Amino acid sequence: MQECFIPVQLYIACLRVSNSRSNGQDHWAEMYPDCGRNAQSPINIETQSTKYDPSLQPIKPLGYDSKLGEYFNLSNNGHTVVMSLPNYMSLEGLPKKYSAVQLHLHWGSRGTEEGSEHQLNGKTYLAELHVVHFNSESYPNFTVAKEKADGLAVLGILIELGFTVLCQVQRTSSKSLVLFNFVFSAGDYVSLHSFDVHELLPKQMDKYFRYNGSLTTPPCSQTVLWTVFAQSVQLSRQQVAVLCFVYNLLVSLLFFTFLTKAVVLGCCTVLAIMNLEKAKQNDTFYWLTKKITSCLKKGPELP
Repeated sequence: MQECFIPVQLYIACLRVSNSRSNGQDHWAEMYPDCGRNAQSPINIETQSTKYDPSLQPIKPLGYDSKLGEYFNLSNNGHTVVMSLPNYMSLEGLPKKYSAVQLHLHWGSRGTEEGSEHQLNGKTYLAELHVVHFNSESYPNFTVAKEKADGLAVLGILIELGFTVLCQVQRTSSKSLVLFNFVFSAGDYVSLHSFDVHELLPKQMDKYFRYNGSLTTPPCSQTVLWTVFAQSVQLSRQQVAVLCFVYNLLVSLLFFTFLTKAVVLGCCTVLAIMNLEKAKQNDTFYWLTKKITSCLKKGPELP
């Protein structure tokens, strides 16, 4: 069986090069007023409190399975390391056309399996992938769009430890690790040849939660249409081991990841594409049917 790891390109996006998120979140609003407003992200999504919206459509990524030899830039912007994405990548199923800008990964501090920003029913996951898009139907670029109420759309993919593999089949090599040498400082970048972003998405794109929120770091602009998928994707223990190995290599360089605390749900309403109440009823019916069938097969118990 062929061994599979997360591409090294994505390893780098786990690493932070700024400690602005360490112990300072409570003071963000002093410099960035939006950080103190109600509609902040991330949030803890209580699934039973969500509102079913039958008008929501399944998310369909267009151009995500890039295998045509394009180059993707991996850069250090002074706050994090991001992978830029070509704007022909877009999403179908949203109110407007949203084109891709970049992706990055939020990973917990060393030695913890709680690194996601969003929570589901109070559960924090191993990590969280964000794929950022801007409203290209209404605005010329990301810079303009990020200031507009309907300017941005972000896909949130929760990642947990499991026994299945998520990634592209790509062996980790010393040649790949050399990429780290090019993004240690702000402004550094390196071009990567081909990357299949579709491999990083959950298989069930028709099950998600939707709400209007914000960027999770300053300036906390409340311009983000969030789509957080109900289905998580999984990393194998081998994949996590490789990720930790790379992390340990960089500890001496003071690369850290800090979490943004999930906020208590404020004034926003979280919509669900799934009818959770109906699903709950169906589950109960299935359980009763199974119980009755079992009793009929066994027959009545004798005294």
